[in-house]
Amino acid sequence: MRTTAVLVLLAAVLLIAVPPYLGLGWQNMLTSMLIASLFAAAFNLLMGQGGMLSFGHSAFYGIGAFAVLHLMKSVEAGLPFPTPLLPLAGGGAGLLLGLGAGWFATMRAGVYFSLVTLALAELLHALAPNWQAVFGGESGLSSMRMPSLGITFGSPLEVYYLTLFWVAVSLALLYAYTLTPFGRLTLALRDNERRVRFMGFNAHATKTVVFGISGLFSGIAGGLLATNIETANYSVFSTHVSAIVVLHTFVGGSTLFLGPVLGASLLTVFAFLVSEATRAWLLYQGLIFVLVMLFAPEGIAGVIANHWNQRHRLPLRRLALPYCAFLAGALLTGLAGIFAIQVLEQIFAPAYQAGVARSGLWPPLSVMGINIAPNSFAPWLLILAVFAGGIVLMARQRPIIADLWSDGSEESPSPAPASAPA
Repeated sequence: MRTTAVLVLLAAVLLIAVPPYLGLGWQNMLTSMLIASLFAAAFNLLMGQGGMLSFGHSAFYGIGAFAVLHLMKSVEAGLPFPTPLLPLAGGGAGLLLGLGAGWFATMRAGVYFSLVTLALAELLHALAPNWQAVFGGESGLSSMRMPSLGITFGSPLEVYYLTLFWVAVSLALLYAYTLTPFGRLTLALRDNERRVRFMGFNAHATKTVVFGISGLFSGIAGGLLATNIETANYSVFSTHVSAIVVLHTFVGGSTLFLGPVLGASLLTVFAFLVSEATRAWLLYQGLIFVLVMLFAPEGIAGVIANHWNQRHRLPLRRLALPYCAFLAGALLTGLAGIFAIQVLEQIFAPAYQAGVARSGLWPPLSVMGINIAPNSFAPWLLILAVFAGGIVLMARQRPIIADLWSDGSEESPSPAPASAPA
């Protein structure tokens, strides 16, 4: 607990002190990272703690964005409302929609609940382009941030600090929620709903309230998005937005409070850096998700927490060499895979295909500073050999690591509950 507090304090200091020395691109990326982190934490309240997997959480994110844009237009027309409080409108809209939709969605459980939430988001996605008065039609709504309380809110840095404030307050409230009796009831509802009913609680009403609170903070995240970019259209309700928050949550780890925050932060930075280098960055993001689900279903934060909790029992010195060998194999496999994907990206590019069709020749390609003849077998055999070598190296280290973990974890205490605050 003390270590977590120190890490959170260190992260807060860095988020406050470093951004003024960064460029505009990095400042905008950090703002997007904070918004994604809050959205993931709000989603995880419903999924990780309540046990309700929503496939349509973009509905609450989007409705919060449009609510704030309508308020911004009113402020632009003369309504005396302070700009720093704009996200409250998003939270209110998300809460109302969450309570209304949650009442119906929570009548079902499991996959049927997920499909109801997906249908809600798809309904708004189809309705928004045709409802000019509320959603602005296909072009959406736009407005401007107005000066307030002596601050212009015209620079990305000012918007960043406004976002940081709201995200910090929201995450603190979400964490405080986990410590309340109702927060514990939420965990009990996830673990054994039948027992909650047997104890005399109204499970349906409880799930509706949890849904509404999750919608509230999702709406705040959507409101911060609207405050940041000053526009929104029907695409904010798309399944892509819902899928991204699911990806962020599971990659980071839904079993820990800060897991979704970690996942959203890492993948936002990853998208910012890699999207400038390749058009295949979404493919890499998808591969990360698949690999995490296959080999670390507890998420990145879960892996870190497991190592930290077992640090006194694990033979870390004996694990060092197998870990290094495993990472070397992963590096070889990753480099070979990335190289192959980048070659294929260039081969299937329209300009390259047009050149091949015109001349009948396959011009050499330059990938990662290496020239390669794409129609030659030798480079592909080398890529395959490196890839296979990395796989073999990792496969040989896995049983060694598993044995060392088994020896070190024997008679060790059980880890903390799945969604206990970290």
